[in-house]
Amino acid sequence: MTGLRAAARTAVDRHAEELIGLSERLHAEPETAWEEHRAAAAVPELLDRAGFTVTPAYLGLDTAFHASFGTGPKRIALCAEYDALPGLGHACGHNLIAASSIGAALGLAAVADDAGLTVEVYGTPAEEGGGGKIELLDRGAFAGVDLAMMVHPAPVDVAEARPFAVSHSKISYTGKSAHAAAYPEAGINAADAFTVAQVAIGLLRQQIPPSARVHGIVTHAGDAPNAIPERATGRWYVRADTLAELAELEPRVMRAFEAGALATGSELIVEPESKPYAEFRADDAALAAYRANAVELGREFAPDGTASRMNRASTDMGNVSQVVPAIHPYIGIGSSPAINHQREFADHCVGGTAQRALLDGAIALAWTGVDRATTP
Repeated sequence: MTGLRAAARTAVDRHAEELIGLSERLHAEPETAWEEHRAAAAVPELLDRAGFTVTPAYLGLDTAFHASFGTGPKRIALCAEYDALPGLGHACGHNLIAASSIGAALGLAAVADDAGLTVEVYGTPAEEGGGGKIELLDRGAFAGVDLAMMVHPAPVDVAEARPFAVSHSKISYTGKSAHAAAYPEAGINAADAFTVAQVAIGLLRQQIPPSARVHGIVTHAGDAPNAIPERATGRWYVRADTLAELAELEPRVMRAFEAGALATGSELIVEPESKPYAEFRADDAALAAYRANAVELGREFAPDGTASRMNRASTDMGNVSQVVPAIHPYIGIGSSPAINHQREFADHCVGGTAQRALLDGAIALAWTGVDRATTP
């Protein structure tokens, strides 16, 4: 182990208890997309104490932040996610992502002068459907970064992210209320529009690529059983292998929602919840370095299988990877059979195995940053 790598690991180990405490604090106080006010204040505290220059409300986003340390020519960025899932808390483990990225940044800061580094941390809100990183990109974030990194919890370790491109839409139908027994013919049933649309989407699935995904929820479909629902709303995701494929598939799905409006006489409004998430473009050299570093720490990468499929999950880190070199490996927390977006997975995101993954992820990312700095 070189002196730089040893110094980076020592720095992570020195802050281990604080990093674990941060992860547990986030886990205990989950906040959903764009509401992560406590997290956006708590996550950069360690960086501030370590001498980073911290900018809150970064680029006008209330729950984003930026932190920087060093003045070297090589810029290494760590992305810290900290939003939780509605109703499920940290069932995707963003508490661990934030703590691992902070740990990696502290490790790199310890060697920044000797390695010629500028270490940056981007606090990126609203990954779960809000596209926080896309908003930051649109406002000039990540420009000139040499490598952007984060590590994401999963049941098992998988090095390469291969996420779907995805669009997020709010679907609204407006009809007309009426007494469901006395005057049903006077009503326009907005809830029925969703029924028609979902049947159409179900039939469409036979004619779309097997890799594509179309899924969503109805969030409101009436207020009383004896009143024809005059308004119905839902949230729908469309996924495809690439943004190009998504652009071809999404209009076909939207026609299913149009069919619901046409059949019932309802008015349809479709509102994007964010810009589409892109597929991921991994930096091969950094990915190989991360894999080697994780193996050196005793991690084992899983073969293809059900537990390893989390690497197909969509992420706005894909958009970052289209602009600057990036990696987004997955680190196992030994949760099987519990998988991401289950309550049981959230339970596994604290405790011994999760703590080991947190620290291993931080060290592996820090070492990968050292590799990038010291490799021509």
